[in-house]
This record gives sequence, C-alpha cells and structure tokens, in this order.
Amino acid sequence: MPTDTAPTPAASHDPATFAWHDAFLLGFGEMDATHREFVDVVQGLLNADATTMPQRVQAFIDHAHRHFGEEDTWMRETDFPAADCHIAEHAQVLASAVEVLERARAGDVATARRFAEELTRWFPGHADYLDSALAAWMVKRRHGGKPVVLRRQIA
Repeated sequence: MPTDTAPTPAASHDPATFAWHDAFLLGFGEMDATHREFVDVVQGLLNADATTMPQRVQAFIDHAHRHFGEEDTWMRETDFPAADCHIAEHAQVLASAVEVLERARAGDVATARRFAEELTRWFPGHADYLDSALAAWMVKRRHGGKPVVLRRQIA
C-alpha cells in the first residue's frame, strides 16, 4: 500500500520525471522486473536525439513484444477474466509503436517524442488498474494469496 506521501502510479505521469519508483511495484516479481525494463526503455525514448530515435523506437517495439507477449500468455493460460480488454490495449500500443517507427525512420522525431510522452501517461494507469489485477490473479493462482508489496517511502 502506498503511504500518504507516496504518489500512486496513475498520478505520476510527468514525462520530465518519469522514472522507476516503488509505487509501480505490484507484488508479482516477473511483472515488476518487466515493468522496470519498460520504464528504462521509455526513458531511452524520451532522451533520444534525431540520430538515435529510430533505434530507440525499435528497442521499445522489441521490449513491448516480449513484455506484452508474456502478459498475454499468462492471461490466456490462466483464463484471466479481463484478458480481452487487456490484450486489446497491448495490441493498440504496439500498433501505434509500429506506426511511430515508420515516422521516426522518415525523420519525424517530434511524433516519436510525443509517443514517448504518451507512454509516460499511459503506463501508470495501465499498471495501476489492468496489470495490478493480473498480478493479483497470478499470485493467487501460484501462491494461494494476495501479493505482498513492500514500498520504500517515496518523497
């Protein structure tokens, strides 16, 4: 549980300060590790220049294939009740990323940067609502209980 001073993931969406913090922890280790990678990859997008942007967008797509594929597999294999909505959202983000890559390769860095900024707004809510439900589902199935999340106090 977040403390009174900890931002909830959905509240922390400023691209300038987008970074991993304990408020993103969901209590399912595999997912938490993948989410930490997601934050790192998005930071790479946010910091890319015109020369590196296409490679950074491709790195995001590669990460998203693994990240979303892993979660999609968990949902399908365990009959997760909200799988259709969750999987569809993953597909939409990935489809957008592919379009952004085409534009970045054509030199449109501004669109790629806006995409990165939108990811900083999208991810906290997605994690807070859809992924937290999946994390709880997976922990319940594997361990018979709810996730335990220990967060450091976040100023």
